[in-house]
Amino acid sequence: MKLTFQKDALINGINIVLKAVPSKTTMPILECILIDASETEIKLTGNDMELGIETKVEGTILEKGKIALDAKLFSEIIRKFSSPDAIITIESDRMLNTTISSENSVFNNIQGKDGDEFSYLPYIEKDRQITLSQFTLKEIIRQTLFSISPNDSNKMMTGELFSIDGSKLEVVSLDGHRISIRNIVLKENYEAAKVIVPGKTLSEISKILNGDNESEVQIFFSQNHILFEFNDTIVVSRLIEGEYFRISQMLSSDYETKIQVNKKEFLDCIERATILIRENDKKPLILKIEDQSMELKLNSSFGSMNAEIGIQKTGKDIMIAFNPKFLIDALRVIDDEEISLYMMNPKSPCFIRDDEERYIYLILPVNFNAANV
Repeated sequence: MKLTFQKDALINGINIVLKAVPSKTTMPILECILIDASETEIKLTGNDMELGIETKVEGTILEKGKIALDAKLFSEIIRKFSSPDAIITIESDRMLNTTISSENSVFNNIQGKDGDEFSYLPYIEKDRQITLSQFTLKEIIRQTLFSISPNDSNKMMTGELFSIDGSKLEVVSLDGHRISIRNIVLKENYEAAKVIVPGKTLSEISKILNGDNESEVQIFFSQNHILFEFNDTIVVSRLIEGEYFRISQMLSSDYETKIQVNKKEFLDCIERATILIRENDKKPLILKIEDQSMELKLNSSFGSMNAEIGIQKTGKDIMIAFNPKFLIDALRVIDDEEISLYMMNPKSPCFIRDDEERYIYLILPVNFNAANV
């Protein structure tokens, strides 16, 4: 095999597939990137058996072939060539000895592995699919991924539910303290489907997407896998098996108190309050809502903060407390200038949602000592 690349194109391809190379594995072949130039195109692949990524890289095939190279070593060698326009040559013999050269530097006797031993991405039937713009998918992930659970004590909470019903796509994530929901109107009607996509997969895809509103992502579903196809890249992931939580039972349109507030002013105020909180310090942010004002109060061992902001209120006065981080996470991903919060009582969930319910954020309140307020 003998190939030539421009450094920039090769580095871009390596960066994409590295996201699927495991840091620890009992199978050394999976620590490699597969370079496949056995046909008319050059493809790079990384695969950890849960997540697999394949991308096409522009280059010249002087001799066809395939080889698997240690991902860390391969990546570091290519990065060390100085010029982004450098032409890099990769050549391997039948004994899998590989030479990588560019400019005045040559790396010899790099031992590769047989490309035929590499685990190829599973084949996915392309009979069930939806199409989104790259911008929309990237935004969906940004606006929901923060509320998945960071640990896998409950596997369902480490993924997101993608629910398709005709022209509606609903994406849901939760971690036991909050729920994030995004509702998208699709351009076409699609066959009904529900799948649970691992958060890790969505996180890595978000890093690859260019966010262009004109570029599309085709998403295909099978019983056990999901496939994302965009630009010259394919991402295949295992799905999380099982039945997702019945979210509809947790949602309610009832409320005793509704407030409308400027999002930026509210967010800035909460962020100032969190200056007084250190990691693992679970001090609540108390909201005291009366008439047309909302008082925010936070006490910690480093001091206390009081602030007051103007609101529009409908319904009863209320005093309620939250983990400020959960409010911040939701507010940061909402693009509206004015937001609406719906509350029933100090023990019931708070809902942040727009009139069309394009987004819904449910946040559970926390207990606080009213005597100290």
